[in-house]
Amino acid sequence: MNIIQIINKFSTQESCIEYLEKKRWNNQPACPYCGSTNNYKAKDRHRHHCNSCRKSFSVTIGTIFHDTRLPLQKWFLAITLILNAKKGISSRQLARDLELPVKTAWSLSHRIRKAMKEDQGLLSGIVEMDETYIGGKPRKKGKKNDDDDFNNPRGRGTKKECVVGMIERGGKVKAGNVSKDELKAKDLQELVRQNINTSNSVLMTDEYRGYFGMNKVVKHFSINHQKEYARGQIHTNSIESFWAIVKRGMVGQFHKVSKKYLNRYLDEFCWRFNNRDNENNFDDLVANLLFAK
Repeated sequence: MNIIQIINKFSTQESCIEYLEKKRWNNQPACPYCGSTNNYKAKDRHRHHCNSCRKSFSVTIGTIFHDTRLPLQKWFLAITLILNAKKGISSRQLARDLELPVKTAWSLSHRIRKAMKEDQGLLSGIVEMDETYIGGKPRKKGKKNDDDDFNNPRGRGTKKECVVGMIERGGKVKAGNVSKDELKAKDLQELVRQNINTSNSVLMTDEYRGYFGMNKVVKHFSINHQKEYARGQIHTNSIESFWAIVKRGMVGQFHKVSKKYLNRYLDEFCWRFNNRDNENNFDDLVANLLFAK
C-alpha cells in the first residue's frame, strides 16, 4: 500500500485498532493474561475487560506497539514509507515526514526493522554467494582515511564491515555481518551448510580462496572476475545487483551504520527484496510487529 491508501483506510485511531484486532484475534479477542475469550469491550472502546481474570487489556499488549504514545496511524505511515523506499529512508527524513523528533523516528524505524528479521529456510537451486564491505564515505576533510589511502586499501584490507550474502537465482536473499576472521574455507563451508540445501543446489562464487574446497559441501562453480564477469550460467550478477542496492542505501540514505545495528539494516534490505512481488507485504509486516517482543 502507499501513503494515500493508508490515510484513506486508517483515518482514525479506532480504524487502526479495529484492523489490529482482526489481524491478531480474527475479531475474537482473547485475554493475553489468561487466554480466556470471555470478555467484553470497555467503555473507551480501546480496551477489553476479561471476565475470567478480571483484568483489562488492549490489542497492543505484548507487542511492539505496547505503551507507545504515537498514534497508530503514524506507525502505519512509517511502515509504508520504509517498505516503499527501495534504498531505505533515513530517520531524519522519517522525522520530517511524520512530524516526529529525530530520536523517536530512529527508535520507531528500528522497531520496524526488528520485525523484518525472518527465517527464509534453506536456499536451493542455483545459489550465488559473495562477500562485500559496508561503510560510509568519509567527509572531505577526512579524505586521508578513504579507501584510496594506502593505510585503508580496498577489498579485504579495508576497515569497513564484512557482509556475506547468498541469493537464489530469481528468489530469496540472505545477508549478514561476518567477522573478517571468519572468511576462511571452513567458516564459509559452515555458512553454506546452515543456509543452503546442499543436496539440491549449485553454488556460484568468485575465485576468492575462501571458496576453495567448496565442492566437498555442494556442487560449486566459480568465475574469475579478472578475466570475465559471466560464462553462461556461471556468474554472480544477482548478488552483485543486491549489493548495489544495499550500498546505495547505506551511502545515500543512512551515510553511516554502526556494527551494532548493521544486521538490522541488512534485514530491512532483505525483507524488501524478498517481498518485492508480495502485494500483502504491509499486512505481513504488521503481523510480525504484533508478535515481536
